[in-house]
Amino acid sequence: MDLLDTLIAKGLRRELPTREEALAVLATTDDDLLDVVAAAGKVRRQWFGRRVKLNYLVNLKSGLCPEDCSYCSQRLGSKAEILKYTWLKPEQAAEAAAAGLAGGAKRVCLVASGRGPTDRDIDRVADTISAIKDANEQVEVCACLGLLSDNQAERLKAAGADAYNHNLNTSEATYGDITTTHTYADRVDTVQKAHGAGLSACSGLIAGMGESDEDLVDVVYALRELGSDSVPVNFLIPFEGTPLAQEWNLSPQRCLRILAMVRFVCPDVEVRIAGGREVHLRSLQPLGLEVANSIFLGDYLTSEGQAGQADLDMIKDAGFTVEGAGEATLPRHRADAAAAAGHGCGGGTSAGGSADGAAA
Repeated sequence: MDLLDTLIAKGLRRELPTREEALAVLATTDDDLLDVVAAAGKVRRQWFGRRVKLNYLVNLKSGLCPEDCSYCSQRLGSKAEILKYTWLKPEQAAEAAAAGLAGGAKRVCLVASGRGPTDRDIDRVADTISAIKDANEQVEVCACLGLLSDNQAERLKAAGADAYNHNLNTSEATYGDITTTHTYADRVDTVQKAHGAGLSACSGLIAGMGESDEDLVDVVYALRELGSDSVPVNFLIPFEGTPLAQEWNLSPQRCLRILAMVRFVCPDVEVRIAGGREVHLRSLQPLGLEVANSIFLGDYLTSEGQAGQADLDMIKDAGFTVEGAGEATLPRHRADAAAAAGHGCGGGTSAGGSADGAAA
């Protein structure tokens, strides 16, 4: 296909596709699916080889969120049957993180439900970061705590955080349809605060909420414009007890096309298959690795993932390798640019990311 040849060439040059080209990827047929995956795979291998980065979620505080995000099992008024608890102690979080690190995870993602952290919460997270890094100084830590106030990103950076996650989730035009208690602009502001403080910016999307192809392209273009180092792609898990419980809109083929579109628009950033991978990609998960270079190991926030050993077996069987602690995730040109700007952490690595509706 001429389209795919064009997208490969642009991806290898880090050139932005046109909106029409991005939309055309989403409109391809199932007959063309393997060609689409192969084309996106060429771009992925150019910048990331056959490495797969493993990330591990630690849910510091679960449920009872005052925000009304329609997709989230932790939202205000949610009737989803999930665990609800207040803040884990630093030693509890460090113990949970150790399990993921033992399985090969390179980064720990610390997530807490809520609109955003108080200053006391920042102190709690700082103590947790210290406990985790005292046990393993090479570990990368990403925080996902909701909307940030002034100077909180700087405090997290000083405490040893390497990245901050806050997803845009969907397009600006439709954001008000899924959340009313904060705005799309609030989310953009938090990503900019994190980036400005020298944290690696991690921001992604949720697919399957009834959005149009145009909405998906809009949010991915916005993420590129924001300069996200990593883009987690969540696939909606329609939790019973939430407003989107009946939104079963995704097929494995649709998910692969979405991942490919993200890769073509963001060729040299970490693209992570996040929440909903097992539910929606199912037996086609290994094909997802041809496009994305990062996954979560094990469980998510309020839903179970694939067994960690099954993830490791899948990576090996598909001919990929787990990215080591000493390897830089981002290609050199991005790592050098981040270092020059004071962003990111040693080696230019980046990760983090909420999954299945994390902090508001």
